[in-house]
Amino acid sequence: MLNNLTECEEGDGGPNSQGDATSKESSPFINSSTSDVEKSQQYDGKNMALFEEEMDTSPMVSSLLSSLANYSNLTQGSKEHEEAENNEEARKKTVQAPRMGTIMGVYLPCMQNILGVILFLRMTWLVGVGGVLGTFAIVFMCCSTTMLTAISMSAIATNGVVPAGGSYYMISRSLGPEFGGAVGICFYLGTTFAGAMYILGCIEILLIYIVPPAAIFKMEGLEGSEAEAALLNNMRVYGTIVLSLMSLVVFVGVKYVNKLALVFLACVILSILAVYAGVIKTSFDPPEFPVCVLGNRTLLSKGFDICAKTIEQGNVTVTTRLWRSFCDSEFLNATCDDYFINNNVSQIQGIPGVTSGILAENLFSMFAEKNSFIEKRGISAVLDPEAPLTNTNRYVLADITSFFTLLVGIYFPSVTGIMAGSNRSGDLQDAQKSIPIGTILAITTTSFIYMSSVILFGACVDGVVLRDKFGEGVNGNLVIGTLAWPSPWVIVFGSFFSTCGAGLQSLTGAPRLLQAISRDGIIPFLRVFGHGKANGEPTWALLLTACICEIGILIASLDSVAPILSMFFLMCYMFVNLACALQTLLRTPNWRPRFKFYHWALSLLGMSLCLTLMFLCSWYYAIIAMGIAGCIYKYIEFCGAEKEWGDGIRGISLSAARYALMRLEEGPPHTKNWRPQILVLMGLDGEQNVEQPRLLSLTNQLKAGKGLTIVGACVEGTYLNNQPQAQKADQSLRKLMEIEKVKGFSQVVISSNLRDATSHLIQAGGLGGLRHNAVLVSFPKNWKQAEEHHRCRNFIEIVRETTAAQLALMVPKNISAYPSNGERFTEGYIDVWWIVHDGGMLMLLPFLLRQHKVWRKCKMRIFTVAQMDDNSIQMKKDLMTFLYHLRFDAEVEVVEMHDSDISAYTYEKTLVMEQRSKILKEMHLTKNEREREIQSITDVSRGSIRRKNPSNLHPQRSIAEESVTGSGEEKPEEESVRLSRPRQVQLIQGKNATPTPTSPTSPTVPTPAAMSPGEEVQMTWTDETEKTNNPAVANPENIKDMFNMKPEWENLNQSNVRRMHHAQKLNEVIVKKSQEAKLVLLNMPGPPRNRTGEENYMEFLEVLTEGLNRVLLVRGGGREVITIYS
Repeated sequence: MLNNLTECEEGDGGPNSQGDATSKESSPFINSSTSDVEKSQQYDGKNMALFEEEMDTSPMVSSLLSSLANYSNLTQGSKEHEEAENNEEARKKTVQAPRMGTIMGVYLPCMQNILGVILFLRMTWLVGVGGVLGTFAIVFMCCSTTMLTAISMSAIATNGVVPAGGSYYMISRSLGPEFGGAVGICFYLGTTFAGAMYILGCIEILLIYIVPPAAIFKMEGLEGSEAEAALLNNMRVYGTIVLSLMSLVVFVGVKYVNKLALVFLACVILSILAVYAGVIKTSFDPPEFPVCVLGNRTLLSKGFDICAKTIEQGNVTVTTRLWRSFCDSEFLNATCDDYFINNNVSQIQGIPGVTSGILAENLFSMFAEKNSFIEKRGISAVLDPEAPLTNTNRYVLADITSFFTLLVGIYFPSVTGIMAGSNRSGDLQDAQKSIPIGTILAITTTSFIYMSSVILFGACVDGVVLRDKFGEGVNGNLVIGTLAWPSPWVIVFGSFFSTCGAGLQSLTGAPRLLQAISRDGIIPFLRVFGHGKANGEPTWALLLTACICEIGILIASLDSVAPILSMFFLMCYMFVNLACALQTLLRTPNWRPRFKFYHWALSLLGMSLCLTLMFLCSWYYAIIAMGIAGCIYKYIEFCGAEKEWGDGIRGISLSAARYALMRLEEGPPHTKNWRPQILVLMGLDGEQNVEQPRLLSLTNQLKAGKGLTIVGACVEGTYLNNQPQAQKADQSLRKLMEIEKVKGFSQVVISSNLRDATSHLIQAGGLGGLRHNAVLVSFPKNWKQAEEHHRCRNFIEIVRETTAAQLALMVPKNISAYPSNGERFTEGYIDVWWIVHDGGMLMLLPFLLRQHKVWRKCKMRIFTVAQMDDNSIQMKKDLMTFLYHLRFDAEVEVVEMHDSDISAYTYEKTLVMEQRSKILKEMHLTKNEREREIQSITDVSRGSIRRKNPSNLHPQRSIAEESVTGSGEEKPEEESVRLSRPRQVQLIQGKNATPTPTSPTSPTVPTPAAMSPGEEVQMTWTDETEKTNNPAVANPENIKDMFNMKPEWENLNQSNVRRMHHAQKLNEVIVKKSQEAKLVLLNMPGPPRNRTGEENYMEFLEVLTEGLNRVLLVRGGGREVITIYS
């Protein structure tokens, strides 16, 4: 078993591993490293032939059960550490530690941790100050909290195996690594400060009740704050010494702590039995326990020998030592304190007994300010309110200001320790049976002890004695010790050893808890504390624990340290209850605890009590503790290791997501809530790498509106054959999204062709109401090349589908020129050309871009186009008013476009475009048909050129694609009549074409018989004025020739001519106004409704955006996205 434990502990998948290898839990049988030969031998002859190929992932039931029987996910327990220290061979052979039952393994350790220093040093004071009723309420509330927490913890602990780490493991696996790490650190700090509290209690018993002369800083003769400072300094010095000794003991080996544990527990039980025996004895024989009272004020016992002002000695009145304490001389005519003169000295019985009826006097609280007098109820005193207070050092004074919430903070540590059983789950014979029974039984027993102690102390001891925290009025005796039978020393030494034992247990448990957290790897900077000695002892964690514990020692006050650790324990218990409530309410399929006596309402009640007690103890400590936990939570979330533990927080996320999605389905979002939910269509190369990463940069810059982002890509093939490529593509997308800091989801679709895959993405992206409402796709690059023809068709289909689906479309052109996220524009403009109303997308996108640091310093300009019959001045006023109501800050300009004749340049460009459409159609014809078509086009073109007219070709309805040679060279002039530059129209016959030289004066075309199937036939229109840039200026006669071409132009598609004319005119204006703009946003015209002239559509877009560096074409989704209303 030890070997199994060690393998799990050191393996990559163990829960206590370093955490960087994998985030999954280790498994005893999945994906084992067995060779193929061994597998074939293992399953040979076992009637498993049908499943032999699946044995890697689906083992036989027999092997599964065998592996589970020998599997343990636990780290070495303390007893294995002892064996490893004592015997070197224990590391090589299996060591089965003796398993403990419910009593020895859970009940008694919980008793030892719960009963401790507060019971012996502060319980009587709590009863005296808070009253029996108030203290009983505090005890009942705290015990109820721990009982409800124990019920929740029992349910979690019995829902599977709980490895080392105890409560930390339960919380982290139920609430996730963020909550688990935060609460685990809080529980660790609580345990560490508990060690400091136990050490301070040990020193207090030693210096005040056992050997007061051992104090280094003498307190005799000191008063007030000086005496308090001396006491605290003594606590600091001796506390540091004791802490060093205890740390040394723990470092040497936990075997000494384990061997002494039973001795310390015996001391606790013996001390409690002595108290109960003393209570019983007071019912028939109350002890002599006198307390001297002046008026109603309790006097210090060291200030007198006889409780009287004077005594009679042989008929002579003699003053006592008490007289000399309040008077300036020992004579009867001495000047004395007014209060001393006006009030009598009386002696009361400090422990009147359980049958005395003193309970009625102690029922109610009696809180006091610091340095106020400890007064006896029911005794009247003569007090001059105007007289100054004198001789205050003769009375017993309150050392701190007491109030109800302070008592809660001081008492709560006495009920902690309920996790002791769950922390020992690895040493238990049947943890799922022992933990619930032992823990609940221990809490029941200790709760009875505490509650009965409250009543018995109030019924047996006088209030002035109860409120005397350090026993200064009863000769420096421990108050609870005076009640014990047969001797007060039983309580003194019993409490001393119990506090020592509890301190050692804390210093043993806290480093192991830190080691468990460190080995989980969820907090990177703590990983060093996961290392230790060869046998697993957490050396570095022990060193850190001792340093933190020293902070508590330096505080030096038990009453100040107790509320600190109360915060951390309460936070831990609160999250245990929360974990149980969440698992129950979420009805997780894996939530099947063996412990059935739990309910989510009880867990929520326990959580509420924990939260209430935190703020009752100390609201500022509560805020600090929550702040520490919150910082750790965010740190783990930001840079901690990613873990998947099947936690409840993930279940909450799923439930909340489902609820939110169902709510989103109820109706479309209001215009005020509209934001771009973007589907980004990415292209991939042959290695499944992203082709245009700047597309994600633009996505990041557009996400000031938050919202959904889906980054999609397509892989061509079948799902069974191309799944590895899809996974690689998904990894590339995720990596790029991480680099560009795009928060969203990646999705890769496999289909037989890219067109269908893109359509699937547009149709099926998102879930329910959380779907994309905008598509971002880059403008196809080199779309005029034949080999890129499919990209052109895909792009046009995307435009059609987004229009049909009422999705917004954003098409950045020349995406490689867009800025990266690291660039900054210090000045410039974002120009919006608002030609048609698209629901406000053109207005909203610049606003979103300017929220990003890249575009923040750019100004926004809005241009709109006025027609001949529009009032441009009024349009500008209306537009400025509209922008004012939209709260957009932008410059406004109205551009007037006058009607003009269609230029010859427009006719020529349209003609060339339609020729290209017809020529490219031949790519889809047979060889003979292609040759005949090319010949006919050539003949017609030759005849047209002889007449100096364009070729008399009819408009074609095939798909157009422009050659590379004819792209981007022409620049429109402002004259209404334009002539073309030299053009080349390539007749493409095959993909691997070679150019054929042409004559500078006339087109030369090979005959069909001379052309090989792979050749490219070229036709060049030119004339003798070819050398000039503007033929119209060089040879004015050409203008006349062009006008003589009208019979040929009449055969052109007039719709194409009008569109080309509009594109050119609009492009002229945009280039003139916005050529220097950093970004131009422009309405994107829709594609043709039928399939005719799709490449013409691409040509129109090319002409529209010609001469602009960065253009973002935008199509609205058919709904308003901005509103002027609040």
